Amino acid sequence: MASLCLSIHQTLKPSAAPRARPLSLSFPTSTISLRPSTRRLSTLTTRASYTPTPATERVISIASYALPFFNSLQYGRFLFAQYPRLGLLVEPIFPILNLYRSVPGASFVAFFGLYLGVVRNTSFSRYVRFNAMQAVTLDVLLAVPVLLTRILDPGHGSGFGMKAMMWGHTGVFVFSFMCFVYGVVSCLVGKTPYIPLVADAAGRQL
Repeated sequence: MASLCLSIHQTLKPSAAPRARPLSLSFPTSTISLRPSTRRLSTLTTRASYTPTPATERVISIASYALPFFNSLQYGRFLFAQYPRLGLLVEPIFPILNLYRSVPGASFVAFFGLYLGVVRNTSFSRYVRFNAMQAVTLDVLLAVPVLLTRILDPGHGSGFGMKAMMWGHTGVFVFSFMCFVYGVVSCLVGKTPYIPLVADAAGRQL
């Protein structure tokens, strides 16, 4: 009987659970290259950056800057009187200037024609309209020294008021001449000129 109980006890005794082996998964190694083709990128960059400005747009933009420059020549009379040789710089445009001044009210006609015919004309590109708006804004600013001269009335002679007016008019002309040269050269090469104190005001009007 004792042997029978011993055999039953050994049969019912739980056996040790088998030790679980660690699960290991192996995947094939692959290398994915995310580097784009350098040749293709360079080709796309070249095509995107090379957008030449049409010649007609350059001509219209250059002609726009002639308006404020012609109207600023009156401020250069003191500089030309002191240095007559500087007049040789503007001598080539005398025929155009004489034609411009021979037309009554040419300044007002050119101003409103440029503003209404070019700036507000959406058929022109933004390049042309921006340059025209810069020229119009600069022309408006050039009227400020005339108004100040009439209000303050520096008088005549060699007093401080007269000298201040001479220095102010000369500075205005030099600034206008530099803006004209900068605008013309930039438009010749197809770039957009950004005139200080003028570009921001012109950009907000478009």
